[in-house]
Amino acid sequence: MHQIAGWWDSFELWVAGLPFIPQFLVVLVGMVPVSFAIAYLLDRTLRALLRVIDRKHGPEPTLPAVPDTVPADLAAAEARRTVRSGAH
Repeated sequence: MHQIAGWWDSFELWVAGLPFIPQFLVVLVGMVPVSFAIAYLLDRTLRALLRVIDRKHGPEPTLPAVPDTVPADLAAAEARRTVRSGAH
């Protein structure tokens, strides 16, 4: 662990000693892929978590029982003729 810490400290000193433009480019080259990887992993994790929770649809409502017969008023409504406006 001391070797990793020593390497990291020397790397930080090397970056800090660079002029601004090379320092900016080194940080940019290192941080952009890391940032995209973190964003991708967070997106996939949250998508899977929300799919499990299913907050988009909520609990499925229960439907009332469907009667076996058609009510008389509904049967009469289906028997009516369609009235057309006469416009062609």
